[in-house]
Amino acid sequence: MSWSSFLAIIVMNLVGAASPGPDVILVTRYATKSRRHAIAAAAGTQVGVLMWCTLTVFGAAALLSTFPFVLGFVQAIGGAFLVWMGWKTMRAGLQERRNPAQSLDDAVQRLGRMRQAFRLGLATNLSNPKIVLFLAAMIAPLLPAHPPLGLSAALVLSLSLSSFLLFVALSCVISTNAVRRKLLAAGPWIDIAAGAFFLVAGVLLVVSGLREILFP
Repeated sequence: MSWSSFLAIIVMNLVGAASPGPDVILVTRYATKSRRHAIAAAAGTQVGVLMWCTLTVFGAAALLSTFPFVLGFVQAIGGAFLVWMGWKTMRAGLQERRNPAQSLDDAVQRLGRMRQAFRLGLATNLSNPKIVLFLAAMIAPLLPAHPPLGLSAALVLSLSLSSFLLFVALSCVISTNAVRRKLLAAGPWIDIAAGAFFLVAGVLLVVSGLREILFP
């Protein structure tokens, strides 16, 4: 495998990671209030990315293609989680409209512990197993038929690390004090919009999952 092919996979992965999706929305929502919480959420999502990349490189896409009901089952469960998270986020936004945060420190305290942000990032990423199919379509044309173990490990680590650094950069840009002060008043609306996004994404995942289960 040439260096150009290796770098091409990394670049395509970064483009996919940067596209609007549950991971990006979650990290962005946290970053408007707390850099540390945003990075914790990003770390959680990247643990999920590490798992999906490992499964992809070692052939999970073939399993999901052979047994589509497995993909459907995981999608339905993941979609239900996103619906639940969307509802909670929207409810938090509505409550905050009635009792808005009075300062940046107040907004940070309302987010809870960073371990909760990490777990939420991990669960959000794990909710969408179609990442495996996306990665497989991206990697398969460029990866040797039987890649050496060292190459596979290097690729998995590079994919996960590069997307993590991208999310850290996103968190740092959005979470500057100047930006957070400007967005403090808009905090409730950001939560409501993020919650609505999670709700729609979750419903679409549930519908897609049920289709895979009922009409494989």
